[in-house]
Amino acid sequence: MHDPALWYFLIGALLLAVLLGNSLLQRLPLTPAMLYLGVGVVLGPAVLDWLRLDAHTDAALLERAAEIAVLVSLFTSGLKLRVPLSDSRWRLPLLLATVSMAITVGLIAVAAMTLLHMSLGAAILLGAILAPTDPVLASGVQVREAHDRDRLRFALTGEAGMNDGTAFPFVMLGLGLLGAGEYHGLAHWFAFEGLWKTFAGLLTGALCGSFVTRLVLRLRTEHRQAVGLDNFLALGLIALSYGLAELVHGWGFLAVFAAGVALRATERRSSGLLPMEKVRAAEEASARVAATDPHAAPAHMAGAVLSFNEQLDRICELTLVLLVGAMLSSHLHPAALWFAPLLFFVIRPFAIAPSVRRSLPFAEAALIGWFGIRGIGSLYYLAFALTHGLGGKEATVIASLTITTVAISIVAHGVSVDALMLRRARARAGAR
Repeated sequence: MHDPALWYFLIGALLLAVLLGNSLLQRLPLTPAMLYLGVGVVLGPAVLDWLRLDAHTDAALLERAAEIAVLVSLFTSGLKLRVPLSDSRWRLPLLLATVSMAITVGLIAVAAMTLLHMSLGAAILLGAILAPTDPVLASGVQVREAHDRDRLRFALTGEAGMNDGTAFPFVMLGLGLLGAGEYHGLAHWFAFEGLWKTFAGLLTGALCGSFVTRLVLRLRTEHRQAVGLDNFLALGLIALSYGLAELVHGWGFLAVFAAGVALRATERRSSGLLPMEKVRAAEEASARVAATDPHAAPAHMAGAVLSFNEQLDRICELTLVLLVGAMLSSHLHPAALWFAPLLFFVIRPFAIAPSVRRSLPFAEAALIGWFGIRGIGSLYYLAFALTHGLGGKEATVIASLTITTVAISIVAHGVSVDALMLRRARARAGAR
């Protein structure tokens, strides 16, 4: 379909349908992502053939689109975590994003080598692509707002925010072993790709987030300048932290997440002993007075930036899931019908067990095991690999497995999220 007018009509109709049908979706076992996926399938080659997209020939487009979506969502995830770094709640997401991430990559690689007969490099690459949980599609199980102290939601939000960065070293290892990237041995890989880039990314993001936030707050509260345009603040800080981290050879994804955490940490320290109800009121205020008041300004700024980012998140979710739906019919892989259940029901629960066994009761650990949602992060890593030398028959298998697994995850986790979280809420209320 090449008529721009028809595309404008379809996009407008879809956006308005989401708006008008939002209340209905909340009463049904459906998520917006499931709707977008279905629309993508209808627009794709399987039905109307109006939207034709290929993971191989359109890899550069997919990489840029998915990269933007992941960056916005990582920053949003960091903004939601209003907990001091010294708080014990950080321990669990940190373990999930490192220890459990490495175990997941290893188990997927073993399954790919033994069951799909992949080479070592391709198997590790597939593991790195499918291991990260998704910060874009997991809104139903993430921290709902910055003052949410739910340990389960905090763990899933923190894990999704970090493991899109901690998966990158394994992507580079897989590409290196395939001869599609630089590889100078395990010691160099661990020291440079693992330690240095992780440290540089986190430090760069933390410094950018802290410095920019303090500067804006000082200009607003002392000089009544730089007021408004919080959307520019959000986008500017995302781009600044990501670009600077990449320039110093750090992981930009981790930098953006760290920048969001740093902005929120600066707000929390600046708000001081302000009562929580006043912090919430300041976050939701829209008056110029709140933006420049020394007590209310930090929370007002953080709330405005978070609100803008959440709106961007929804647009990014719509765009990328629509593309997944359009690609699905031409990238279906029969092995995904058993590989995805293996990932969700065996590999993920086994991989998170060492991280959660001393932190959560069995029921909570089981929910973390189930809600390892795969999505836009996996799509980005797939596109990145395809634009950085991945080719041949194994590229076709990896692309098809990734896209099919993401689609299955959107449906399976989308159908179950509301029912399981409601059941958990009732169980907790009964226990009280």
